[in-house]
Amino acid sequence: MVAVKASALDPSEFARRFAVAAGDRGFRAEPLVVVSGVPLVAYTKRTPGPRPRVYVSSGIHGDEPATPEALLHMLEHGVFDERATWFLCPLLNPSGYLRGTRENDAGIDLNRDYHHPHSVEIAAHVRWLRRQPRFDLALCLHEDWETQGFYLYELNPDARPTLADSMISAAGVHGPIESASVIDGWKTHAPGIIRPESDPLLREQWPEAIYLLKNHSELVYTLETPSVAPLAQRISTHHAAVSAALDAFVKP
Repeated sequence: MVAVKASALDPSEFARRFAVAAGDRGFRAEPLVVVSGVPLVAYTKRTPGPRPRVYVSSGIHGDEPATPEALLHMLEHGVFDERATWFLCPLLNPSGYLRGTRENDAGIDLNRDYHHPHSVEIAAHVRWLRRQPRFDLALCLHEDWETQGFYLYELNPDARPTLADSMISAAGVHGPIESASVIDGWKTHAPGIIRPESDPLLREQWPEAIYLLKNHSELVYTLETPSVAPLAQRISTHHAAVSAALDAFVKP
């Protein structure tokens, strides 16, 4: 298990800690917008040579505090090394994080705002994404208040080699895998693995993962840890799952 600092729920302190860790590891910070006095910042590290491009986001729901802490923990422990070019968005909902709410301070669920953005956060995020190259892999970190175990969504329309099994195996070391046959209205293909069969682009409200699939990547995963688990366990589970995905996808 990892140790979590008492300041974990302070968005300004989190932003400071992440900026220090990212700077120490050669990441470039690009502030996108300031919300509730806290900057929404994207971080990039472009490794020389032919490297896969990997995007990871967290903190889009303010009541899911393990996700930005997990991303920081991975950064501090060298997960984002020279194997790839990295694109990190660690705290997409600063005002929700400050309030401990799923939505931002305007009552908008940012993870349903990507089709026609109304929020300043997602409008700024989309502008930044449009300036980036396409990603070979995109990972979106989340928590779920209604489940008892880890699970993931896989958006993989070209049937590329799946990373789902590796993530499930790694996550299972740190806690249970969700065993329900239907999760959030979706049938599972295996314990903890959802592969939506209907065209996700037909949805009226787009979460980040669908926007990424449409515009930026052919391989997108959404990772969900159970909010009922202790915070340190959720952080460790995300760390293990992401590390397993990268080990399977990014060759040394």
